[in-house]
Amino acid sequence: MDSDTLQAFQRELTCSICMNCFLDPVTIDCGHSFCRPCLSLCWEEGQTPTSCPECRRIAERPDFQTNIVLKRLASLARQARADHDHSSEEQICVTHQEAKGLFCEADQTLLCGPCSERPEHAAHSHRPIPRAAEETRGKFLKRMSSLWKMREEIQLTLNQEAKKTRSFKKYVTLRKVMIKFECQRRHPLVQEEEKLHLEALKKEAKEICLQLKESVFRMTQYKERLKEMYRELTEMCQKPDMELLQVREEDVICFRANLAQMQKPQPVNPELTCWPVAGILDMLNKFRVDNVLTQTTIHHVSLDDASVMSGDDPHGMSRQLDGGASFVAWGAQAFSSGRHYWELEVTHFSSWILGVSKDILTSDTIIHINYEEAFLLFSEKVNDEYSLFTNSPPLVQFVKRPLGKIGVFLDYDNGAVSFYDVSRGSLIYSFLPSSISSPLKPFLCLRSP
Repeated sequence: MDSDTLQAFQRELTCSICMNCFLDPVTIDCGHSFCRPCLSLCWEEGQTPTSCPECRRIAERPDFQTNIVLKRLASLARQARADHDHSSEEQICVTHQEAKGLFCEADQTLLCGPCSERPEHAAHSHRPIPRAAEETRGKFLKRMSSLWKMREEIQLTLNQEAKKTRSFKKYVTLRKVMIKFECQRRHPLVQEEEKLHLEALKKEAKEICLQLKESVFRMTQYKERLKEMYRELTEMCQKPDMELLQVREEDVICFRANLAQMQKPQPVNPELTCWPVAGILDMLNKFRVDNVLTQTTIHHVSLDDASVMSGDDPHGMSRQLDGGASFVAWGAQAFSSGRHYWELEVTHFSSWILGVSKDILTSDTIIHINYEEAFLLFSEKVNDEYSLFTNSPPLVQFVKRPLGKIGVFLDYDNGAVSFYDVSRGSLIYSFLPSSISSPLKPFLCLRSP
């Protein structure tokens, strides 16, 4: 191939971002092609929406498959360039005055034909330099793919940590109101206890917010280190074949990648202390009712609108609560006035739903509950950890999950529903006073892990 033809051939196989021969090329919606690493780094810089770096057309799909034909042609272009450069002095064996066309894997050296037959190399495996270089690029690309996946995972965790921070701050503000409401409901003179609880909450919340801030910083730094390693690997892959084969991957790259993996920051689990409320159980037991759950069955449970979550859900999940068969119990009689307190045992169950609901409709196989006309507390498994949630509005509870009995207090006349950890004598959550116009039935759903 003459020089002009080679140059024209290489121009057509050049990435317009890095101005090098295509490396793992992808073709996007508009028809333009780029190196996958170049496009990934370009879009990672924050283009919203993602658009073609060349024509600026919006790219509808975020992920693309390798253009195999372009990849093969790019490999041929690099080989043609190498063949064209074989006459350079650094590629000529001083001893035999022949081009170095072979790569010795054992010694990581470039050899000419006669040198490869010498005793010190004869027993080693030799490959043509272009093929050895492409295989090395392939190894680097696999490592780059792994690094990019790690970067995407840490970005997802980083987003969740940021959402968790916003949600936690909102929760702390709400919990202050709950503490004041709880103290005022028991007795207007328990101001000292209210003050102690609020001060403890303020101090603990401040410490957790600092931990979340530090966590976001560590994750951001970690993501940047992964990005820099990705850039370095990209630059190595774009080196000419002979230079590429002189890079000792195991000594330089593998150690850093493993080190980054070992130092991966872990997310913070913000969990507030539920302080015991003095005399709360004695007060609640004055309104105690027994045998509130008189209807029992094994059914599938459907909560209407249960998949609708708030934008600040820290787990970034759509909580579809329709599940498998569960033990379900509810009250045949509904409460339409007064104050009522009962306790439910959840010791041997990790996933459960309990509270009160307006209507409980049953069919042969499914129980339906209107999500917006219920006051419910959930225990669910999220990312291998069990967490508490409430509905209307959906809210994560940043408190320790109770493991024994849970007390439910319905103050119908004031439109409030509260949940208590009986063993600790502490408040879990209170739905603050609202307008309740329909009778409410106790409800319990127990599901095995």
